[in-house]
Amino acid sequence: MTRVLFPGSFDPIHNGHLEIVETAARLFEEVIVAAVHNPQKTALFDLDDRQAMLEECFAHLPNVRTTLFASLVVDLAQKEGVDFIVKGLRAVSDFENELQMAQMNQAISGVHTLFIPSASKHSFLASKLIRELARFGQEIDTMVPAPVARRLTERYQDG
Repeated sequence: MTRVLFPGSFDPIHNGHLEIVETAARLFEEVIVAAVHNPQKTALFDLDDRQAMLEECFAHLPNVRTTLFASLVVDLAQKEGVDFIVKGLRAVSDFENELQMAQMNQAISGVHTLFIPSASKHSFLASKLIRELARFGQEIDTMVPAPVARRLTERYQDG
């Protein structure tokens, strides 16, 4: 069985992430989507909220499960016994950053990274930009899954 890990902050998850996971779920027997606690970033949603959103968004995919982590991706990859780390690419700039990380991860753990490019209709999506749009009351329903749109609207309505 081929098991892969798709790590990210997912603050919040958007349709580009959803596309990558759906693609990975078609290609591999098991996909583990892992939300990371990144101390270098101030998160809008805490880890429990992010995991709840991930579970709702991937409920239609029986071979996808979610988890949380606050360590190195390679530590989680080894703990979960994954065959590959999966990363999505939107643009050349993503590749430049992700390639260096992939090479480092492979050097220290032996786990290879596979890249899945997003469709052009999702290539402009970024969680940071979606948070900004939601904060100012702009329409985000076409950019994020429904559970995420609901939570973002609630978060910014509450102040």
